[in-house]
Amino acid sequence: MVVVTGQSKVSATPDDAMSSSDAEDDFQEPATPTATQAGQALPLLPQQFPEVVPLNVGGMFFTTRLSTLRRYEDTMLAAMFSGRHYIPTDAEGRYFIDRDGTYFGDILNFLRSGDLPPRERVRSVYKEAQYYSIGPLLDNLEDIQPLKGEKVRQAFLGLMPYYKDHLERIIEIAKLRAMQRKARFAKLKVCVFKEEMPITPYECPHFNSLRFERSESETKLFEHHCEVDVSFGPWEAVADVYDLLHCIVTDLSARGITVDHQCIGVCDKHLINHYYCKRPIYEFKITWW
Repeated sequence: MVVVTGQSKVSATPDDAMSSSDAEDDFQEPATPTATQAGQALPLLPQQFPEVVPLNVGGMFFTTRLSTLRRYEDTMLAAMFSGRHYIPTDAEGRYFIDRDGTYFGDILNFLRSGDLPPRERVRSVYKEAQYYSIGPLLDNLEDIQPLKGEKVRQAFLGLMPYYKDHLERIIEIAKLRAMQRKARFAKLKVCVFKEEMPITPYECPHFNSLRFERSESETKLFEHHCEVDVSFGPWEAVADVYDLLHCIVTDLSARGITVDHQCIGVCDKHLINHYYCKRPIYEFKITWW
């Protein structure tokens, strides 16, 4: 009679023999479930927030109503405190937002009562409003100074081809020259011209507008590059050369670069007959320390 048990015993041959370590590996205890596995098995419940919410924004403390944070549905704050996301708390139980809190009070004041910040803080609050995706605040800030003026300025600069590239070229040339000469400052020549075609005393009585027509062959006679480091222009707008110079200096200064400029003459390139270039040439002085 053959007896069948629940566990058959098979004699091991030398080839089939397992070491004790192999056996231990085969019969190890199941690993502790990871946080990901646990999360898949037991999804986190929606986070509950109190009606009055204590906040810690980068080490600065605020208190506001939950409804204030949810004022506009399509903002980051509304999403953060919707209950769908986990917000960590500090040792005192305040909900922590890892962001500089310097201008967070201005954000809350707008959410509470629509108040806008004073002019000197508009740019900084605008940056925070972008981070928190508060569209209504962004729209309001864009309609007041200095952001409204900046929109007009950017519209003008939009007419200027390669404006940002030219700014970078000014910085790179000035840095290279200062390093090569071991100097505190560097100078370079910049041409800024509004008209595409040269204007001479001979043309003035005949052409009173910004643009005038020439044949393609005539146009090629006037094409040339002034002997300068960087050249801006031409453009069609009421804003003139001095306006563009102001933009260049403003944008360089915003990057912490000290710049002075002065007109040192015009391009005297002879083109044809009585036509000369006459584009203004400016000397830019970049001081590095």
